[in-house]
Amino acid sequence: MNTNWISTIEALAVVALVTIFTRALPFLFFGGKKKLPDTVSYLGTVLPAAIMIILVVFCLRNTILTAYPYGLAELLSVAAVIIVHCLRNNVFLSIAAGTGLYMVLIRTLFLIGS
Repeated sequence: MNTNWISTIEALAVVALVTIFTRALPFLFFGGKKKLPDTVSYLGTVLPAAIMIILVVFCLRNTILTAYPYGLAELLSVAAVIIVHCLRNNVFLSIAAGTGLYMVLIRTLFLIGS
């Protein structure tokens, strides 16, 4: 084995141990029949929606509304996600529909610079 493989294996081992430790840590602190602290319960209810909002803002941050195609692909895809989610109440189906529509739109209707 050369040094590159050894370094790679060492890095993978460290990453694996850190991942296992961070996944096991909540069970060590909050495992068993102990009641969760109010702060942790509050964060558990608020964070999923906050993270989704941050992801949407992150995905739409570079949308150019002043030049062709005026953000239409992004806006139509967001609308599709909202509509599919309201109709089916399925997160995975909503995300797949929005992503699929966006990919079709940018590859067919809204070609830029071709």
